Amino acid sequence: MPEPTPGRLSARRVLALVTDPGTFAELPHPARQSPPDGPLGWQGYDASRARAAERTGEEESVVVGTARVEGTAAVLIAFEFGFLGGSLGEHTGDRLEAAYVHARAHRLPVLQLVATGGSRMQEGMLALSQLQRVARQSALTREAGLPQIAVLRDPTTGGGWATLGAGADVILALPGAQVGFAGSRVRPPDADPAAYTAEAQFAAGAADAVVPPEELKASLGLWLRLLTAPAPIPADPPLALGSTALPATGWEAVRRARAPHRPRAEAYLDAYFTRRVALVGDRCGGADPDGMLCGFGERDGRTVAFAAQTGTATRPAGYRTAARLIRLADRLGIPVLTLVDTPGAANDAAAERQGAGAAIAELFGEVAAARTPITTLVIGEGGSGGALALAAPGSTWATPDSYFSVIAPELAAAILKRPPEQTETTAGHLRIRPQDLVELGVVRGIVGHSRGGPA
Repeated sequence: MPEPTPGRLSARRVLALVTDPGTFAELPHPARQSPPDGPLGWQGYDASRARAAERTGEEESVVVGTARVEGTAAVLIAFEFGFLGGSLGEHTGDRLEAAYVHARAHRLPVLQLVATGGSRMQEGMLALSQLQRVARQSALTREAGLPQIAVLRDPTTGGGWATLGAGADVILALPGAQVGFAGSRVRPPDADPAAYTAEAQFAAGAADAVVPPEELKASLGLWLRLLTAPAPIPADPPLALGSTALPATGWEAVRRARAPHRPRAEAYLDAYFTRRVALVGDRCGGADPDGMLCGFGERDGRTVAFAAQTGTATRPAGYRTAARLIRLADRLGIPVLTLVDTPGAANDAAAERQGAGAAIAELFGEVAAARTPITTLVIGEGGSGGALALAAPGSTWATPDSYFSVIAPELAAAILKRPPEQTETTAGHLRIRPQDLVELGVVRGIVGHSRGGPA
């Protein structure tokens, strides 16, 4: 008999794949007495459950317990798709609730290994209402400051995707898994099947990564370590990677910040963190991987979250992803580092249709409301409000290769009806050099290469 694909492994096999050997302990199952053929008296339901139990060795469509993943303790929820399509019924809801309650009582993260076709038809609306129950337990766990990670197996559809899957803080998916609210039997006949895949959900910003099975345990272990290490100490600003000499004029500051070979966000993140993982997508159908890098990294043995602009015009999805990152870090008590580097927010028609103003406003609000410390370093261009939205008031630093301006000097000259040859003079009038920003109180200091860090 051929070996099943990794996405279709049984609940027990998936648990064995990701947990440390010998550490899984199943949680007690809540006792619930059901009438014959379930709450609706659905003829043949008991027989279907009996056949599913005989086929899978399970009594329900989920297995819940505790284990260690690469050394980190967690509560695990593993769906058994072979048991009535991994569907949710009242007994399923009992087990899921018990898992979340145990997680909160013991301050453990929740890891959900999802493979489900949705709610169980043989239990009607009582089955569908389990989604509300799951959502409530997830919300309580979120309020308790505990991370939730979902792994999307094949398939993850219906209410299971719309609660346990899409509602998690971090969403990983196995390659080729069918993922979507509509299952294959209920979607429109002319629907493109490629839209209902893990890869499509990643491209649309609904999943953070597509992870091969052989890398899943290590990936989950790293995520769990990083998300369960709160530290209220502010992140230190990175050291400058470019020139240490200060620009003589405003226009020189602009030219240096726009230089194509100046160190960008990737170089700063590589130098700052020993390892890091990416948080991708705004969960609203968009991602800006070329304009905003978000995630969590390890710095001197502790976790720091990061949101970093890459030197391009930031798109609405990038701002929403950064806002999502800051919300999560704030809830988990993890400090945040932001790197400012953009000529400004994207201002094309597509950006307006995607809600540029609302996305920037959301990020301004998250930075302003965050209780966790945020540290900002301007590493290149600081173009207007599109850059300022990512900057922490009172805790922003600058590199010698940077500038920060209310508007680009060229646009300022045009607005003031100055001829183009006065652009360089206008840059000086705007006082946008790093040393000007320190004098104006906009930034706290200028970082150097070594010894003492911020100057």
